[in-house]
Amino acid sequence: MRRLKLDHLQTFLAVAQYRTVSKAADALNLTQPAVTSRIKALEETLGTALFERNAKGMRLTQRGDLLVHYAQQFQHLSNLVEERVVDAHAVEQLLRLGVSETIAQSWLPDFVGALRATYPRLKIEISVDISLNLRQQLMGREIDLAILLGPISEYTVDNTVLPDVPLAWFRAPGEDPDPAAPVDLSRIPIATYAKNTRPYRELRAAMFERFGPEVSLFPSSSLSSCFRLVEAGLCVGALPMSLADRSVAAGRLVQFDPGWVPAPLQFSASYLSEPRNHLVESAATIAREISLQEA
Repeated sequence: MRRLKLDHLQTFLAVAQYRTVSKAADALNLTQPAVTSRIKALEETLGTALFERNAKGMRLTQRGDLLVHYAQQFQHLSNLVEERVVDAHAVEQLLRLGVSETIAQSWLPDFVGALRATYPRLKIEISVDISLNLRQQLMGREIDLAILLGPISEYTVDNTVLPDVPLAWFRAPGEDPDPAAPVDLSRIPIATYAKNTRPYRELRAAMFERFGPEVSLFPSSSLSSCFRLVEAGLCVGALPMSLADRSVAAGRLVQFDPGWVPAPLQFSASYLSEPRNHLVESAATIAREISLQEA
């Protein structure tokens, strides 16, 4: 019998999990013919059929079901070797990151720099989007690590909790730069996060409760646009304090207190727990370390 190949066993586990070649191929970033070829080679090596093919997909045979347990043990050992033996400088993998704009505008550059310092040969792809879309991309295995408003409540997802991001109210200085100057939130538009986000829903509910349905909100998927609108005096905004520091120091924004501030934003570095990936777990840990430095 020819020797078993680890990549064949990993492919086998993916097909066993997703029940279709197409989904397994997407998860492994392979073509469907490549997945089919690996399964065929594994079956030839073992001298037995591992799947029954039907219109609904791939179903494990009795021997295929038996192999799952042993393949998982092989994969676990592979992860231990990667974690404890392989030099980080030799890691040549692709890490697909999905980050919310709040993170992209704050500590993302430091995070990428730390990743590159730890894994010099690492290839990184970055997608910036709202948390709802990032969650869907993670569950669809389009990205490996999502840094988003979390945590994600799914048993298949592991979450590394990151420091909260406090919000504060900001306005343009106008003719009165006094932070104690009163602001009537029922009469001025409020810049905030995009409609299909948790911060928008929470702010809308709180403002409607205090001032009624006539409150005007300016939702936007671009935080930089929110800040520009506020600096132009077109609205006020409940925005991340960490992103407003420079504008406040330059005199473009003034922080004020209307007697109520939205709850801090809660972020997590989230990733799928299976198949286990040491690189992704390490990246989540690095993300937490960098975010703690910035908090």
